[in-house]
Amino acid sequence: MNLILSDRPLALPETGPDDIRLIDLSQRKIANCVGCFGCWTKTPGKCVIRDDAVEVYPAIAASDRVLYVSRVKYGGYDTIMKSMLERAIPVQQAFIRLFHGETHHVQRAVAPKQAVILAYGDISPREQQVFRRLVERNASNMNFESHRVVFVPEHEVEEAVKKEVEAWARS
Repeated sequence: MNLILSDRPLALPETGPDDIRLIDLSQRKIANCVGCFGCWTKTPGKCVIRDDAVEVYPAIAASDRVLYVSRVKYGGYDTIMKSMLERAIPVQQAFIRLFHGETHHVQRAVAPKQAVILAYGDISPREQQVFRRLVERNASNMNFESHRVVFVPEHEVEEAVKKEVEAWARS
């Protein structure tokens, strides 16, 4: 499955892969993670908070290709995307594994991913550097086989999404 996870409404092109799912986080009710670890102890693999996130994190886990569309704030994901990524912890287990000499959580049936992170906004070169490093550090826990960060001004987001979807159709 191909997933577009966006922090804003998007108009998808009419042509492209049929197996694209677009999730507009700005239209979803997603609470902040409370750090209770209930998804590891009380209800393994399922968040104890019952809101729209419980539909989203399984889609992230099942996706082979993901396009994350997020405004960058202070070198990190904007609020709604950050909240959703934190709420996706149920796709990991409490157990630790060694991966490339580092400790990371064991994945819970998470498909390896080709990821593109489309970052937009008024982003300084320093924020770009911090954001790239954040994505790089998160890549192992998000099960990225490969990832690419693309920075665009806000007015170019729709066009950049279209280009990525067209690339999916060609591959």
